[in-house]
Amino acid sequence: MTDCCGIKNEPVKEDKNVNCPMCGNIGRKVETITLKSLLLPDALARLEPRSQYSMCTNRTCDIVYFSEGGELFKTSELKVPVFQKSADENCPVCYCFGWTRKKIRKEVQETGKSTAISTIAEHIKAGRCGCEVNNPQGSCCLGNVKSVLQEFRRDRVCPR
Repeated sequence: MTDCCGIKNEPVKEDKNVNCPMCGNIGRKVETITLKSLLLPDALARLEPRSQYSMCTNRTCDIVYFSEGGELFKTSELKVPVFQKSADENCPVCYCFGWTRKKIRKEVQETGKSTAISTIAEHIKAGRCGCEVNNPQGSCCLGNVKSVLQEFRRDRVCPR
């Protein structure tokens, strides 16, 4: 497994944009290993391993993964809820280490701050991150955690 949260020294190759066939949102490239680990058995049986998949992050769209070849996988076909698609307080923000909106909010309310970013960063540094197989976006969750903290700050749940 690669270190999905590690610093990449190589330039990121820009692929052409692929739009979700349902909502038109620009998709984010996702490696096949992510789909293999998160699709339910019936959906996994339809996976075309040689296809390139993208993720639709539009919250209102039921499609999670799609390919240029027309393969589609919906939220109901994954083993886990999808952070980008869910407002549920118990939906994982960090799939590897169990951080949810609810857990982050509770910590902030009890202590006035969140240790989520520093704790996750320590785990990443120790080589424990498995975002490519645990997180439906197939990449590091720290951006999601930061967005939740920003959301809490806007709503005055979290101090600056």
